[in-house]
Amino acid sequence: MKIFTNSGSIGGMASNPHFSDRPRILVVGGGYVGLYVARGLQKQVKDHGGIVTLVDPLPYMTYQPFLPEVAAGSIEPRHAIVSHRKHLRKTELISGKVTSIDHAGRKATIEPTGGGESFELGYTDVVVAAGSITRTFPIDGLKDQGIGLKTIEEAVALRDRMLERIETGSVMPAGPERDRALTFVVVGGGFAGIEAITEMEDAARDAVKANARLSRSDLRFVLVEAMGRIMPEVTPAQAEWVVEHLRSREIEVLLNTSLSSAKDGTLKLINMPDKTPADEFETDTLLWTAGVQANPVVRSTDFPVDERGRVRATPELRITGDDGPVAHAWTAGDVAAVPDLTGGGVGGFCVPNAQHAVRQAKLLAANILAENYGVGEVKEYRHTNLGAVAGFGQFKGVANIMGFGMKGFPAWLAHRGYHGFAMPMYERKARVIINWSMSFLFGRDLAPLSDLQTPQRQFREAATPPPKKDTALQSQPPTPAGQAASAKATA
Repeated sequence: MKIFTNSGSIGGMASNPHFSDRPRILVVGGGYVGLYVARGLQKQVKDHGGIVTLVDPLPYMTYQPFLPEVAAGSIEPRHAIVSHRKHLRKTELISGKVTSIDHAGRKATIEPTGGGESFELGYTDVVVAAGSITRTFPIDGLKDQGIGLKTIEEAVALRDRMLERIETGSVMPAGPERDRALTFVVVGGGFAGIEAITEMEDAARDAVKANARLSRSDLRFVLVEAMGRIMPEVTPAQAEWVVEHLRSREIEVLLNTSLSSAKDGTLKLINMPDKTPADEFETDTLLWTAGVQANPVVRSTDFPVDERGRVRATPELRITGDDGPVAHAWTAGDVAAVPDLTGGGVGGFCVPNAQHAVRQAKLLAANILAENYGVGEVKEYRHTNLGAVAGFGQFKGVANIMGFGMKGFPAWLAHRGYHGFAMPMYERKARVIINWSMSFLFGRDLAPLSDLQTPQRQFREAATPPPKKDTALQSQPPTPAGQAASAKATA
């Protein structure tokens, strides 16, 4: 393993000319927090003789609230992401994964994305912003049959799979195989699950309108939620309205129901809490949106973590332990247990959502500048939740903004207005707004990219020689009819 520091080499090993030798602020993760922290720091840190280094396996940040619309064909996938290289021009970018952090030694171990030898990189300050991953449970078959909705790649694959299954199902004879192809299941009744199933159902309606062999009644959409209600971020009355709305669209809503097995695409559901059998059916499309958990990379550090695997944080967004804050160590976002000073957070902490992540990131950048360069003063994070908005497809939605509830078209407008404004970078906002305008004028883009997962299929087929003809048949003498046909062709 090679080791690179800010000042050169360790143990006589040559320094790597690809990495700066200036004092480094290392940002671990390039999501909401990583993007905004790096952007807020890069210029002033450079002016003070330092460098901001961001490490992430992906070269972009994903605006996750848009993933349901990407899956439904309303937003072009590339427009829901923000390129690091385009918008972090004064930041040192490394495509790789931080596999461990030794803060006592001020170094992090990095595994390059494209392969190659791992190396250690020194730093002066570190920002742990690794975000979250999908939370799953040891359910038989889930790993093989399910798909999440945390990445742009998952959203694209979900869109293509749904549209392909609809097209394929339209040429199948009636029966179990066709029913399986046209059954779409979402597990998880939070915002992500509700927005996903409604956007999918809305897109599927458009897809079957264009296919004379199918109608909406041929499709089956099922929402599975283990709790007795959905969308805890809205009022109970709004949650009940959402359930009624889903059922009015022929979406089956199964509350107090859990998935016990998904082996080979056969879903076995159980009632909660007594675990008695509830239902059993088959599907080719199983979307899992039942929560998130802190990125497990934090367990490979010497930082204190709580019982949920989150880095412990102070209101100033410093990493902290039983003995107080850890010097030159910062954190925010889904990976951090940030106290909610307003008293509204679950368990006393800020909930893992984009609204908190973006605001924490901006304050975190300001606090680092204040701590290291005396630019301003270190402040505590305090943000009152303004509410929640959700889109359910074209012209449909629900919102709870500062206690004022909305549903239907006004809520849909609020959803688009908020997320259009919250999308990072003006050029990204413009692209998304153009997407929405085009979808409004010409409808959703419902063309699946069928070979996206197997891009070499057609080339391999073309490069595969055709099977040789049977030589025994070729050596047989021509029949009289064949001789006559040959003579006629020669003439």
